[in-house]
Amino acid sequence: MNIKLFTALFLIIALSACNKEPEQHTTAQTDRPTLTAQFEQSDEMISKYLDQLDDPNTTLDDKTRIVCKDYPKEYKSNYMPNLLKLNPENYTEAKLLSDLDIALNYYKEKENIQCKDTK
Repeated sequence: MNIKLFTALFLIIALSACNKEPEQHTTAQTDRPTLTAQFEQSDEMISKYLDQLDDPNTTLDDKTRIVCKDYPKEYKSNYMPNLLKLNPENYTEAKLLSDLDIALNYYKEKENIQCKDTK
């Protein structure tokens, strides 16, 4: 009787060990909250830049710095990569870069900003 019980328990343990999910799947799910937090932080920074650009009290020098340097840097290095990782089925790099160009061109035209090429 004890041998049958031991054998049954051994088989149950062995079968449950075979059904263990791969470590990569678990890792991907634990990375998602980090990516979401990074995206939200970047989205907040982008929103602050847009608020400053729309604020009539922001100096032209500050607006130029935001349009030519800060906003595109934040967008390309943090916002866009995290959004693509979180939602690749709805966004493409080309579409997001196009959206960035539209936004930057709007503010360049509105404020008559000309960015100097640093190349």
